[in-house]
Amino acid sequence: MDSLAPYIRPGVIGVMIFVAFNALIIASAILVLAERKLMGFMQQRYGPYLTGPHGTLQPIADILKLLFKEELRPKGADKYLFTLAPAIAVVAAFTAFATVPFGPETTFFGLLEEPIKLGIADINVGLLVVFAATSMGVYGIVIAGWSSNSKYSLMGGLRASAQMISYELAYATSIAAVVLLAGSLSIREIVDGQSGYWFSVIPRWYLFLQPLGFLIYAIAGVAETNRAPFDFPEAEQELVAGYNTEYSSVRFALFPQAEYINMTTMAAVATDLYLGGWHGPFLPAGFGWLWFLLKVAAILFFYIWMRWTVPRYRYDQLMQFGWKWLFPASVLNLLVTAALVLYFNV
Repeated sequence: MDSLAPYIRPGVIGVMIFVAFNALIIASAILVLAERKLMGFMQQRYGPYLTGPHGTLQPIADILKLLFKEELRPKGADKYLFTLAPAIAVVAAFTAFATVPFGPETTFFGLLEEPIKLGIADINVGLLVVFAATSMGVYGIVIAGWSSNSKYSLMGGLRASAQMISYELAYATSIAAVVLLAGSLSIREIVDGQSGYWFSVIPRWYLFLQPLGFLIYAIAGVAETNRAPFDFPEAEQELVAGYNTEYSSVRFALFPQAEYINMTTMAAVATDLYLGGWHGPFLPAGFGWLWFLLKVAAILFFYIWMRWTVPRYRYDQLMQFGWKWLFPASVLNLLVTAALVLYFNV
């Protein structure tokens, strides 16, 4: 066993990367099914129910259908950028999750001599990496819109870039308030700062210290992932399908894949920053990742629920809300947080 010790730890890290990568892919398929089922329930109908037991195999059927469809490209499209755009979107989505921790330190029931942290990469500026990677995803959408040689696609790409710039400011400023409270850019240290309870009852989550910041983060996160009621880059009512109008087969599938991965990343980051990450009652510390999954699932349910209950804004209302209300509110929240941190010398 001692002779294998140098190889066990890298092997465990490799397995963890493999599991996280495939978990994101599987989570995307589950989200597609959950969204269609919840949409059907909210509209008093069944949703998919013919493919597999209660329609549970519908995502697999959708994937197989897309795999066997013909790849089409407009005659005037830039063939290299047209192919590169969906790859940029999905790679940026996977990269953003790389520094998100999802569990405490563990020895995997004694398999390792020293505990290992559940997460792909533990970086002391992990929050900046997430912020940078999620910002890169919009380049895939913009390039897709431009390279398609279609006015609908170009308009969708332009809307995506304007929307990202408008809501990225509020998104970053709300996160900065949490950084002030935690005194660190490491996501794991931010989670560790939320362990324990106030008065032995109330969890020390930053949600209770930053309710406005959490609300701003949630709204900006919906806009960042181009979800309804902020789905203007696609906007089927006026842009056919926006930036992905001209895409088909696998290249088309990569865009919703990236969207659902980004949703999962946003929910995971919200869990770590505001909801205490894997900290929770009733479970041993080694099973804290179950709390993490439950919290992420609750936020993703909110994503889906919001899509099918809140009507869409007009595009001018979207921009006004971002610049005139959300960004000033996030700046005010940051200033008040900074003043309180200085006053109480936290």
